[in-house]
Amino acid sequence: MSDKPGRSRIPELSSIPWEGPKAITAYARVGRELCRDLGEELNLGSDELYEVLIRSFKGHPLLAMVGAPDVRRRARRVVKRLKRAAELQKGAGVELVKFHAQFRREFVDILPQAKPEKRKSTFKWEDD
Repeated sequence: MSDKPGRSRIPELSSIPWEGPKAITAYARVGRELCRDLGEELNLGSDELYEVLIRSFKGHPLLAMVGAPDVRRRARRVVKRLKRAAELQKGAGVELVKFHAQFRREFVDILPQAKPEKRKSTFKWEDD
């Protein structure tokens, strides 16, 4: 949790209790959906921002000095950062899929040998 004022955890993820494989599956699924949504928003935002930046300099006195190609180049450089952020969100979604697969490989697939019912734990292994 962040100690900065006004910041808190993401409610969609923080409301999922760590109680078993179903919870981990839900956490990975919800996290992937959030990454997908954020990536799509950043991608759409970058397209809109490019148009706004280009349009905002039409008829501007600075445009006469700088020139239209330079304004477009500057706008592309700014927008490229948003597009990179969108790509990174796609990568985060892929990592959440790998997180879930790794969990299943490391823990769920070996449950019969692990005999979790003999351990004192609140983690519910049988709910998947």
